[in-house]
Amino acid sequence: MALDAIFAFALELEKLKGVLRRNKPIGLDRRENTAEHSWQICMLALTLEAECIAPVDINRVLKMLLVHDIPEIDAGDVMVYDIAQRQKAEALELAGAERLFGLLPADTGKALFTLWHDFSHGTDADARFARAIDRVMPMLQNLNNGGQSWREHGIGVSQVIAMNEAKVAPVLPGVWARLRAGLDEAIARGDLKP
Repeated sequence: MALDAIFAFALELEKLKGVLRRNKPIGLDRRENTAEHSWQICMLALTLEAECIAPVDINRVLKMLLVHDIPEIDAGDVMVYDIAQRQKAEALELAGAERLFGLLPADTGKALFTLWHDFSHGTDADARFARAIDRVMPMLQNLNNGGQSWREHGIGVSQVIAMNEAKVAPVLPGVWARLRAGLDEAIARGDLKP
């Protein structure tokens, strides 16, 4: 029955609340979980849509942001700056996407898998905006919490720029300019290695 499959998927999503990320919520001494991250970047996308240089289908963007990290239930969260681990995680994330979206009725599962795939490959304006938003939020957190995850992992400014500029600047140039200025301020404060 379709409802049983949907309920099973919804209950499987409970596990996303237990996938811990590297950032701590500002003012809290605990790691944020991936479910919290997904909610927050959806809100960020809603509020930054007008900053995007290309028109986007915000409903599709929100759907992408809601599904993009679901495979972390199986694959776990990998530090974005750990390129070797990210490459290893790709196969696990694909398998996780296939398993998790496969729990749903075929049409629904296929639609969610397609959204996940489109986000992962960033081939259209909606996906590029969603991917930019996914990079903006962790930068905002680090810029406003003393560079917590950057410091813990020994991340330098060149790594932050290399990982984020190409995803954010072409889509949200004004946002990137503000973030880039924030990086200089973080270096001056000692929150980020030069």
